[in-house]
Amino acid sequence: MVNKITREVTFNFPSSSISEWNHDVFLSSFSEDPSNKIIINGIYDALVQRGIHALRGDNDEHKQLRGGEKALIEESRIAIVLFSRKYVSSMWCLDELVKLVECRSNGIGLTVLPVFCDVDPSDVRKQTGSLEEAFARYGEHFKDEEKEKVESWRAALTTVANLSGWDLHNVSNGQEAKFI
Repeated sequence: MVNKITREVTFNFPSSSISEWNHDVFLSSFSEDPSNKIIINGIYDALVQRGIHALRGDNDEHKQLRGGEKALIEESRIAIVLFSRKYVSSMWCLDELVKLVECRSNGIGLTVLPVFCDVDPSDVRKQTGSLEEAFARYGEHFKDEEKEKVESWRAALTTVANLSGWDLHNVSNGQEAKFI
């Protein structure tokens, strides 16, 4: 995976557009999930070792310095989204995902690469399986006027799950180190 990202960063961006980005890769994950932390730290370390400027979405220091998380996303070339069963339990992660999809489609040129950790890509795409419970809670929690927010989360999940990415169970038999 890191080899593909290295090629993307090195070869697929014209030098005239480099000044638009301050970061090569933005990493999005649910930081309270211990297994996600291991994977995202491994990806981060591998990228940095190759000279790729990566940022984790859960880094509060960078958010404060750069004017918030949305600015960090807008200043990134590539976003890697690490989906897990717990990802959708975080409204913060879902809002971040909506922003990633907006930046992908509004001409900023953000490349979004999904990684499916302990969740099936089809479940993310359709919000079924373990994700269905979280959306049932959101349906009960949000009032009619706020249901639009839930629909934007659903649309973002579907969009990103339809992108080419990696399913850790298929790529590395669940062995994350081989994947990274």
